[in-house]
Amino acid sequence: MNVKDKTKDDFNARKDMLTHCKRMRLHVRAMEASEGSRREVMPRAPYVLQKEYRKVVCKWIHTLKFPDGYATNLSRCVDVRNAALHNLKSHDCHVFMQRLLPLAFRDLLPTNVWNVLTELSQFFRDLCSSKVHVDDVVRLENNIAEILFKLERVFPPAFFNVMEHLPMHLPMELKLGGLVQYRWMYDNER
Repeated sequence: MNVKDKTKDDFNARKDMLTHCKRMRLHVRAMEASEGSRREVMPRAPYVLQKEYRKVVCKWIHTLKFPDGYATNLSRCVDVRNAALHNLKSHDCHVFMQRLLPLAFRDLLPTNVWNVLTELSQFFRDLCSSKVHVDDVVRLENNIAEILFKLERVFPPAFFNVMEHLPMHLPMELKLGGLVQYRWMYDNER
């Protein structure tokens, strides 16, 4: 959503791309400004929504209705004028990531970006389901490495930290600890 001071896609991250990855279309470029001065310009990345698309997403979220107890009233968490989301509870973030993410960005993002976000959404939806078969856990373990690899092909290296590595361990935790719904704290948080 390209929220100011919340994105990891800044000039320093783009300059690091010169060293760490070879995506020439995303590198910072020097442009001629007035009177012979130069300024650096950062090209728009394919995963960043234009402002009119961000407003479309925010208007859509503003109109959503959920059954009682499923999620909070997301219309209170949307600033349509500035095209931003704010004050989402952790459960609402999970609902957005597992259920709404593929729907919200289907026609707004390039296909390769949307596909990997949808795969990640499906991974978390399968991980958090109320019934999980052992074969499903093995499939989750095998798929998450490929999904994270696809994410690395879309997002810059500055995006990745320890939290993006965490999903690698969640299928094993599911094997050891049992179903996620009995271990997560949504009810207590509410």
